[in-house]
Amino acid sequence: MSGSSRHGIGFWAVSGAFLVAMAFSTVPTPLYPLYQARDGFSTFMVTVVFAVYAVGVVISLLLAGHISDRVGRRRVLVPALALELVAAVLFLADPSLPVLLVARLVTGLGVGMITATATAYLLDLHTAHRPGASRQRFEIVSTAANLGGVGFGPLVAGFLAQYVDAPLRTPYLVFAVLLTAAIVAVAATPETVEVRADRPAYRPQRVSADHGDGYLVATVAGFASFAVFGLFTSVASGFVAGALHHPSRALAGAVVFAVFAAAAAAQTLTNGLAAGTRLAAGLLAQVAGVLVLVAGMHAANLAAFLVGGVVAGVGAGMLFKAAVGAVVTTAAPARRGEALAGLFLVSYLGLSLPAVAIGVATRAVTTTTAMTWFAAVLVVLLAGVAALSRRRVR
Repeated sequence: MSGSSRHGIGFWAVSGAFLVAMAFSTVPTPLYPLYQARDGFSTFMVTVVFAVYAVGVVISLLLAGHISDRVGRRRVLVPALALELVAAVLFLADPSLPVLLVARLVTGLGVGMITATATAYLLDLHTAHRPGASRQRFEIVSTAANLGGVGFGPLVAGFLAQYVDAPLRTPYLVFAVLLTAAIVAVAATPETVEVRADRPAYRPQRVSADHGDGYLVATVAGFASFAVFGLFTSVASGFVAGALHHPSRALAGAVVFAVFAAAAAAQTLTNGLAAGTRLAAGLLAQVAGVLVLVAGMHAANLAAFLVGGVVAGVGAGMLFKAAVGAVVTTAAPARRGEALAGLFLVSYLGLSLPAVAIGVATRAVTTTTAMTWFAAVLVVLLAGVAALSRRRVR
């Protein structure tokens, strides 16, 4: 088999592994109400479990997310997938709360290594397979594997939990098999980084924030967009089962899938938009979506909740893409890595902190009230992004 053909097969192997890994990261999303019913822990504890995952991602991004440039893509991606497999085994071995926390931390550590490495690997393989070709295939596939995978996990887990025996074990068993297959596939994929004998000494990924006014706009936009993603991957399933009175696990998974599928589609379909237009459209869509979502909760209307979530997902997808584009454009090439690291650090704070705040609030008020407060704060934050962006343009 020619080298080009091997790179072409490897491109799809890594795409599949990327999708499986990101899907596994959200398998617990539709299962949280089942854990709550079995063990009696609160919405606050659900958000703590979720926040532990975000902590793992941030630690891994800073310590290992960048090292595949030096040691090779495969040497990072295979161990990262193995970490995900370890997490799956932990979920299967003992579903108690302490093990759940450890398993989510391990999942986050694996995902932090996978996102940057798999994306860079896909670009390398695409370039080797189709030299001189447009990057459009790479951009579409990497977005679909990343955000699409995050939505695919709850869809599969929710379906299995609804229609198959052992709902707190079967989804993890299925993904343990898929992760094993992904490890084998990646191990057979050609390496794309030539490892130098005189490698420089290891250091963690540098993080910096001094990249001009546009960087502040980008980081606040990243925080706001990930706040929506965090809402749907942590407590949205509980809202659907509780406040909206729809306990179906399959439905909960489908709702989360719809939001992330909308975000992935929006990122892909808005490639031709100017950066300012994408930012403005993302802001408007996210504000409108969150307001409709909260209105649906107050009316206990599932359709409105779902429409609001999808529109908010579209907005969050466009907003985060605009944020990444702004950082790549404004940061000096030599400091682009540390600028993006800062963006992802702030964004993952957005993924976890608002979700935990909602969990804390539900100890004193209803989930609908907590969501109303969340929406109000998010609208103010998005208005701040719009004001900062407009001032920068002027």
